[in-house]
Amino acid sequence: MASEISIQTEDFDVSDEVARLRAQDARVGAVCCFVGTVRDRSGSGQVSAMELEHYPGMTEKSIAAMIDEARRRFDFYGVRVIHRVGLLQPEDQIVLVAVTSAHRGESFQACEFLMDYLKTQAPFWKKEETPEGSRWVDARESDDAALARWGIVASNA
Repeated sequence: MASEISIQTEDFDVSDEVARLRAQDARVGAVCCFVGTVRDRSGSGQVSAMELEHYPGMTEKSIAAMIDEARRRFDFYGVRVIHRVGLLQPEDQIVLVAVTSAHRGESFQACEFLMDYLKTQAPFWKKEETPEGSRWVDARESDDAALARWGIVASNA
């Protein structure tokens, strides 16, 4: 059961990552991917850039624990999580979650669970650059609600 986690400043190629995840695993019948990108606006206005920070070591450990929890819940083969940090521009890719399994249902559920967990529990901090200046992004209630449907209460709630 392959599991790879990368926290990086450089961009990623979704096709390359999926090919690596699927490589030489003839059991795979489904691949589900989520790619998150920087938007040019948020709920409170225009965004010209986003800066992401994290705690090296702690972040990877948190994501590994999240993957372990997903494995207890869903029957999948491999997972690839990439999260970028540093200064990003609108349209830049931020995150990739890719999951392989025998059938689509398990891949979809595991991918969605991992993304919901990442949005609320992984130790990342986001700062938006706007015409009015910089502002830190708070957790959204909708992200906490998405995690709650899996039976997990967000630690930031």
